Amino acid sequence: MDDQRYLREALAEARLGLAEGGIPIGSVLVLDGEVIGRGHNRRVQRGSPILHAEMDALENAGRLKAKEYARCTLYSTLSPCDMCSGTALLYKIPRIVIGENKTFQGPESYVRTRGVELVLVQDPACIALMEEFIRTRPELWNEDIGE
Repeated sequence: MDDQRYLREALAEARLGLAEGGIPIGSVLVLDGEVIGRGHNRRVQRGSPILHAEMDALENAGRLKAKEYARCTLYSTLSPCDMCSGTALLYKIPRIVIGENKTFQGPESYVRTRGVELVLVQDPACIALMEEFIRTRPELWNEDIGE
């Protein structure tokens, strides 16, 4: 797996979301070395309570068979929240690559107990993007994480 390559694609999605006035979190879904779904947090842009980056990427990938999900890796610039982690568990996605969890940490321990391989990168670009966003838009960030 070329984790850095796919994480860069997720980071490009995060930057696109920020440019649209949204929250800079990006994600891609990779099946057998090919990006089949990409997305970014569109809660602001679409007025959606659930359109996180991972959900957007899964939606854009379309319907897959269980055997296909079982060969996927989900990449996210930020540690997936409870909702996104639960969706990955529901579809039995076996591997998640996380850009960073310094600014937010989802239920990583629980996801691991369910047999998912989590790869934590602590990518400086992912960290810097979120730290800057949280500093400049704390009200929007707090809304996104339910505070």
